[in-house]
Parts: sequence; C-alpha cells; structure tokens
Amino acid sequence: MKPIKDTRLARLIGGKGAYITLAAVVLAAGGAGVAAYSKAVSTAENSFELNLSQSDYSSAQAADKTQEDVAKDEESDANESSEISDQESSDEDAESSLDTKTSPNVMPVNGEILSPFSNGELVKSETLGVWKTHDGVDIAADVGTPVKAMNKGEVTKVEEDPLWGYTVIIDHGSGIMGYYYNLSSSVAVEEGDIVEAGQTIGAVGDTAEIEAAMASHLHFGLKENGEWIDPVAYIDPLYAK
Repeated sequence: MKPIKDTRLARLIGGKGAYITLAAVVLAAGGAGVAAYSKAVSTAENSFELNLSQSDYSSAQAADKTQEDVAKDEESDANESSEISDQESSDEDAESSLDTKTSPNVMPVNGEILSPFSNGELVKSETLGVWKTHDGVDIAADVGTPVKAMNKGEVTKVEEDPLWGYTVIIDHGSGIMGYYYNLSSSVAVEEGDIVEAGQTIGAVGDTAEIEAAMASHLHFGLKENGEWIDPVAYIDPLYAK
C-alpha cells in the first residue's frame, strides 16, 4: 500500500508541478521585467538630467556670448566715436592753423624800429636805466596814429596796465598772441570782439610809464605757444635773413 501512496503523491506533484514551474517562471520573468523597467527609468532620468544640464550650459554660454558681443559692440562704438571726435578736433586745429597762415600779416603801424626784439639778451632801458630784456619791438609813430590788428583773431583782454598803459591782447590762433601796448585811452575794441587783419583796434598813445623817456611809439609784442618771438620777423620773414 505504501508504494501506492507514493505513486499518487508523485502523480499529484507531477500534475501540479507544471503549474508550480510556470508560476516560478512568471515570477522570475516579472522580477526581471521590474528590474529592467527600473533600469530603463533610471537611464532615462539620467539622460534627461544630462540633456537638461547641457541645455542649461549651452543657454548660459549663449547668454554670455550675447553679453560679450554687446559689450564689444558698445566698446567698438565708443572707440569709433572717440576716433571721429579726435579726427574732427584735428581737422578744426588744422583749419585754424591754415587760416592764420594764409591770412595777410600786417604791421600794426608803419615806422622806424626804435628798439628791436632782444631775443632774451639784456639791453639798457632808456627810462629805467637798468639792463633788461626787450620782449617786443618799439615802432615809431605819432600819438593818435591808428593801430591795426596784425592778423585776424579774438580780443581776449582790454586793460589799462600800470606800466604798459592801455593794452589790447588778441588771440590770433595757432598759439600766436598779440600784445599791443602804449595805446591811447580811445580803444576801439572790447573783449570778445572778433577782428580782421588790418582792422583798427585803437591809436598810439603815451600811456606806457615803463617807456616814457622814448619818442612816441607803439610797443608791439608776439608770443608763440607762450614764448616771446620777434614780431617783425614773424610778419615779414625776409627781415630775419
């Protein structure tokens, strides 16, 4: 009888064994599927995060590039504007210099040169009795003789100097400043006036106390870039030869 029981048990196990085996396979397959699904999800998430990070990095690079381009464009525009401004200023200076050089230079009065430009050397002053430089020229002319502007320019100062008497100073451009001393009180121009070459600015006087011992004359001086120069040589270059 025992063998019979064993046989029935074997059959029972054998009959249900297929189902048990199938169930095990399904479970195993299910486990593998779950694992595969989890791995796929994890891979997709990592890929998405990587793509997102790359996209953000690219966007940031593009934004930085745009800002750099804008900054470069602004800097380029500023440099271009500065170059244009410098060029315009240079052109204006050149035109000013050209205007002065092509304008006629005239002697403020016509007469004998009583005391020439000393070019830094000491000469004895007839009035003061001391040795000093003579930074202009003394041109003989009667009191009341009209005094003309050497060149066109702007009147920068009209004053009564305690030593040089009535004075007119004119900016003739290109660094040239004209000093007209020993004028009469009847000055014909005011500060800020624009004058032309040969225009009357006043008349010879006897107001310069520092040269009172000399015959009636106009004391005329010129500065170029702040340095005294020979007015006669500047007006007539042949005089310097």
